[in-house]
Amino acid sequence: MEQLRRYAIFAAVVEAGSMTGAAKSLGMTPSAVSQHISQLESLLGLPLLHRSTRRLSLTEAGEVVWQGCRALQQTLSETELRLSEVRDALLGEVRITAPVGMAGQPLALALSPLLQAHPCLTIQIIADDEKRDLIAERIDVALRVGTLPDSTLVARKLGQTRMLLCAAPAYLARKGTPRSPEALLDHDWLAADMLSGGLTFFDEKGQGHRVKPKPRVVCNNVLPLRQFTLAGQGVSLQPEGEIAEDLASGRLLELLPGFRVPPMEIHAITPQREIPEKVRRVIAALRSHFAEPVGAAATRP
Repeated sequence: MEQLRRYAIFAAVVEAGSMTGAAKSLGMTPSAVSQHISQLESLLGLPLLHRSTRRLSLTEAGEVVWQGCRALQQTLSETELRLSEVRDALLGEVRITAPVGMAGQPLALALSPLLQAHPCLTIQIIADDEKRDLIAERIDVALRVGTLPDSTLVARKLGQTRMLLCAAPAYLARKGTPRSPEALLDHDWLAADMLSGGLTFFDEKGQGHRVKPKPRVVCNNVLPLRQFTLAGQGVSLQPEGEIAEDLASGRLLELLPGFRVPPMEIHAITPQREIPEKVRRVIAALRSHFAEPVGAAATRP
């Protein structure tokens, strides 16, 4: 790196036409500039400059080095231009990891307009409920639902999803309909692993009711739990926007409408705070989607 610095100082001397001019532009003393030039000449084994009291001129070797410096400057300029395209243009790949339940319809609805508007943009989606190493796997954005652990990663809140307690009519015909959170203790609880330790329901007055039903089925993803629920095997919490059609058709029924559980927050996680424009636009599209009123995405044409 020190050698590159000496070449840069040499180029500054040639451009300024003097040691003094180069020193002024570089914020150095003329003697320090002269020392670096002498070290470069010593390293190369050839004089680069003809020195006189009035002016400096290039030797034959100096002309070769100067042409090399100009070529390097051109290469750096082209590199900066390409980097600005990577930073600012919506082209190339954005790698996203998301929970399995979110990687289908929610991402398709959120990102389809962006893909249609920018044909050179590509998306790679890694559907996985396990936490991925964003840096090692070069992942640009990770979607996370629920409470975030402390981390050096950068979290941007996208929105939140309301969770509804539901069951299939066949299950309710067999086991009865719970009328209070406490009644869930007598029902078959189909639990996401993050909620297997229990949950709190809030009534219309804001009073909390903490219950811990015994899970009949535990899973780290809501999709299998939804299938068990539709099959009449128990009661589960599901994202309202994802079961809108099941509720409308009567395949699922909402339970305890007078009670609510806290919504689940949705975050976009990135390895760094500074992100390319294409990643910024992807996050903006996700925020716009998840910030919509619950169920709006499922009902829009």
